[in-house]
Amino acid sequence: MVQNTAAELETRVKSLLSRMTLAEKAAQMMQIPFFMVTREEALLWARRGAGSFLHVLGDDARELQKAALETRLGIPVLFGIDAIHGHALNDRATIFPSQLSGACSWNPSLIEEMGRVTAREVATDGLHWTFSPVLCLGRDTRWGRIDETFGEDPFLAGELGAAIIRGYQGDRLDDDESIAACAKHYIGYGEAVGGRDACDTEMTFRKMREVFLPPFRRAVDAGVATVMTAYGSIDGTPFTASEKSLKSILKEELGFDGFVVTDWDNVNSLVSRQHVAADLDEASLLAANAGNDMIMTTEAFYESAIRLVESGRLSERVLDTAVANILRIKLRMGLFERPEKRGKPGCFACAEHLDASLRLARESVTLLKNDGVLPLSKPISRIAVIGPNADDIRAQYGDWTYFSQPVANPGRTPQRPYTTLLEGMRARAGEQGATICYHPGCGVLPDPADDLDGALEAARGCDVIILALGDVEEQTGEFKDRADLSLSGKQEELFLRLTGLNIPIVTVLISSKPLCVPRIVAGSSAFLAAFNGGMFGGQAIAEVIFGRINPSGKLPISFPRHSGQVPVYYNQLPGWHGDKYVDLPETPLFSFGEGLSYTRFTYSDLRVDADAYSIRFTLKNEGGRAGAETAQVYLRDLVSSVLSPVKRLVAFQKVWLEAGESREVVFALRREDFSLVLPDERRVVEPGEFMLSVGGSSKDEDLISVTIYLR
Repeated sequence: MVQNTAAELETRVKSLLSRMTLAEKAAQMMQIPFFMVTREEALLWARRGAGSFLHVLGDDARELQKAALETRLGIPVLFGIDAIHGHALNDRATIFPSQLSGACSWNPSLIEEMGRVTAREVATDGLHWTFSPVLCLGRDTRWGRIDETFGEDPFLAGELGAAIIRGYQGDRLDDDESIAACAKHYIGYGEAVGGRDACDTEMTFRKMREVFLPPFRRAVDAGVATVMTAYGSIDGTPFTASEKSLKSILKEELGFDGFVVTDWDNVNSLVSRQHVAADLDEASLLAANAGNDMIMTTEAFYESAIRLVESGRLSERVLDTAVANILRIKLRMGLFERPEKRGKPGCFACAEHLDASLRLARESVTLLKNDGVLPLSKPISRIAVIGPNADDIRAQYGDWTYFSQPVANPGRTPQRPYTTLLEGMRARAGEQGATICYHPGCGVLPDPADDLDGALEAARGCDVIILALGDVEEQTGEFKDRADLSLSGKQEELFLRLTGLNIPIVTVLISSKPLCVPRIVAGSSAFLAAFNGGMFGGQAIAEVIFGRINPSGKLPISFPRHSGQVPVYYNQLPGWHGDKYVDLPETPLFSFGEGLSYTRFTYSDLRVDADAYSIRFTLKNEGGRAGAETAQVYLRDLVSSVLSPVKRLVAFQKVWLEAGESREVVFALRREDFSLVLPDERRVVEPGEFMLSVGGSSKDEDLISVTIYLR
């Protein structure tokens, strides 16, 4: 490992800067997307001294690095890739559940392990940097990138985000198995109006600090190396041009000491989409002065930056600061001594890594309804597995895999190992001597091959129907926002026709987000949310269905009943006249934190020490089976000088209990947990009454509460 003291590192940064020309500094601020330039153009950028390349693998990366190291100063290139849920753009790598699916585990240690495995495989590919985690909040489920979030809650997103950053970066960035993380998108990208990707955000600085900044504060505290700028705006100023957001808050107030990279073509967007700059020179001036250190994709920034400095419009000190931030990370990563990460040869999809993906998938399956049909325990001879997502690995993986990025590749051959739901059900049924009758029934998207009659014939005479519905990759991701969150194609018609067989139906939602399925839930004997479960999502679901594992998933996001009910996140502000719609219940179909088990947990004996900010209670497994319960602590400020949420999560812990076991659970809160943000942006704790609640979900009926007075 490289052992640079802080003083030695700064000396090396200053030495390099003193020898760099203006053109070399401008080039160091550039990130070039490899798949959008020719090989000759990429080599030209490397010889100019480009700071980074995006989405380049293997020998191509080695060739570019060789060209960079042969330049006058030999500054190594930083190679970045979107390893979002595993190094999944490489078809040999371990593919994990999506962030949203993994968040259902409410298990930071498993999320950290996901980051560690991903880092090891990315590093073994010789690469340095992942554009993860996404710390945007999934509060408007119409948005196409909900699957990339840890859900709707700032506290949960912050805890899981910090965990995966620890996994990516390890104890030291210069370790051969560590890579740099990137917290994105700074800030409030998911709050785009109407769920429209990259659209304007209705954001104020107070709202930013209250709702969206806490996960990024946790990321900075965890030592995240880089942060990515969002597309949106705050008080009318694009974040790419917001000096207050990037310099004053992120770098100075939060103490972020890495570098900031723009999102895709953000500088050009100031001209072409947001129309706050007349030309690229003006846009480059805004972006550089705001505190963006590296410019993704906008190649014209290079010449603009040189031109702006030479004309006196932009101080060269701005470039010096940006380049110093980039060089500092490269030095901390040890790239000058070892430009190519070595990783751990032979680790791709090794047994240890595959087991990590399976364990996360198992804890992510979330049981939301069960009338007693699950687990399948009585003798069953015939099981129907029906539905378009029962045997579709692309749907099970979701976005950001070798099927979809950086360009769509739907014809790509799926690489083993993986287990679809159908395969998982066949394996488990075979152990019990049961027969599986399979038929897809219809496509998720309308398809001439839809055959609802065939599905009914396959299911007729079976003891139970396992129905896999949801969405597909074509319906999720960037540029793929949805106005209608209902099931697409003939999926609901398929369900309704199956109900006519009077056979119990276990519906499994394999999707990128919560969909509006109230009729499906009402007519199903059991309902499970699996989202995008990665390589072994199908195995994990089957194990839950057959009772091989006791489900412990809890929702990190609420399910709307109807698209018109969005947004329906749990921690909304009070004040709604009537508190309900005239044509729809005001409550979500399923609430944040909700999830069932094959056993029953009870909460009692709640005690709070207001002076010590501690809370304790008894958690008991009342059932006859061991299981894990995620105990959740919510807080409400009963009277405050600004509007406060009806409740907000301030702590959680996943607790394993044997059948009949009781345990005292203790949470040590902080005074800051009781704070709010005033109109002048100061965070304070106002004296007064607070309600503290504990339970198994955010629903009032699942909580026990006590009121305390805080001085």
